[in-house]
Amino acid sequence: MSITNTALFVCLDDFAKTYEDWERHRLIPSGRQRLRAGKLTLGESLFIMVLFHLSPFKDFKHYWIYGVEQKYRDCFGTLPSYGRFVSLMPRLMVPFCILLHCFSGKKTGVYFADSTKLAVCHNARINRNKVFKGLAKRGRSTMGWFFGFKLHLIINNKGEIMAVKITAGNVDDRKPFEAMIAGPEGKIFADKGYISKSLFQRLWQRGLHLVTGIRRNMKNYLLPILNKILLRRRFIIETLFDKLKTSMGLEHTRHRSPANAFVHLISCVAAYMLGKTKVKMGVTPKHPVR
Repeated sequence: MSITNTALFVCLDDFAKTYEDWERHRLIPSGRQRLRAGKLTLGESLFIMVLFHLSPFKDFKHYWIYGVEQKYRDCFGTLPSYGRFVSLMPRLMVPFCILLHCFSGKKTGVYFADSTKLAVCHNARINRNKVFKGLAKRGRSTMGWFFGFKLHLIINNKGEIMAVKITAGNVDDRKPFEAMIAGPEGKIFADKGYISKSLFQRLWQRGLHLVTGIRRNMKNYLLPILNKILLRRRFIIETLFDKLKTSMGLEHTRHRSPANAFVHLISCVAAYMLGKTKVKMGVTPKHPVR
């Protein structure tokens, strides 16, 4: 791994302590009499999920048996059973969402946007899938039809994630895009699926220049040489998707709970942000022109 286990745990444990203090002062009391501490702290639970995506294990059950209980056993005190930890995973949803917000990338003026499919089952088993009934939808990507969700990402030229959104598989890429890019100014490069005259005008008024390719039935237009170069470097976000799926286990079809599935997805993105290895462009422009 590119980051030591100790440094990773200290970072997550400090965040967990801050989050728990915020939670005690912000949330409405539940009224329960007993608030007994569990065998694992919040920081340890976050650490287990992030470490899973940074480890070579591809299956969480084997990771728990041969990783947490054997390889990384010295990192923990008393451990709960595998089934108990799985039942507690939904409690990590809010902390991971806040963690993503805290570790978002810097505003550099150059951004890339794209989405990727997250299939939850094979196409032959769509009608038999009950886990994501009413949530997942059929969608179409460049690789064909699928049943599941879409992961929408916006990254800067340093490979740091600026915004994340998960939608159903049939949602147009342009619908969540405008809300995701609410803050930064500069240039954002995307594929032809983001072409929209009204969207371009709204973003331009906010100081953001949307640059895309053109379709065959559209008139050609001149682009500054810098825009052409950066548009060709849009492949770095595709490289990021490949890293998340092949090396960090982002997509698989073994989910048995929708809540745990979303925790798995968010923790995978968080693990990438906490790691030191990022996808980057070869050349970074110092003064991007609007």
